[in-house]
Amino acid sequence: MANYDITIDKEKFILSSKDIASLDIVPIGNQQFHALRQDRSYKIKILNTDFANKTMTIEVNGNSYEMVLADEYDQMVQKMGLLTTKTHKINNIKAPMPGLIIDVMASIGQKVESGTPLIVLSAMKMENIITSQGEGIIKSINVEVNDAVDKGQLIIEME
Repeated sequence: MANYDITIDKEKFILSSKDIASLDIVPIGNQQFHALRQDRSYKIKILNTDFANKTMTIEVNGNSYEMVLADEYDQMVQKMGLLTTKTHKINNIKAPMPGLIIDVMASIGQKVESGTPLIVLSAMKMENIITSQGEGIIKSINVEVNDAVDKGQLIIEME
């Protein structure tokens, strides 16, 4: 019999397949349900679902809750430590294409993480935000606003 870990607003519940099958839930409309549990009535509305991350935002009797679902496979992966993330240190940021620097959003000494916006590069009439691909501390910025850069040119050095 499978168990499911359900986390609602950081409080964890463990439900078996039997527990889930015994729930008295009736659909009453688009993404809306009515449930009975221990002689209490609940109106449930699904506000948002993210199937890839197995998360949902639900409303129960007017109150919103964030919910994370984990089936037996998710639990096994977690126990095995396969979800641990590794940080990726970066050395340098180079221009991915020729263009014109129109904004420098980073500063020397700034600690950056993956996804941190660094530079806005205008190329082919489009603005491209160059973001950090890992983490590090900015050692030097080798460009200024209105500088023209070539593809592969060093624009930011990291420590």
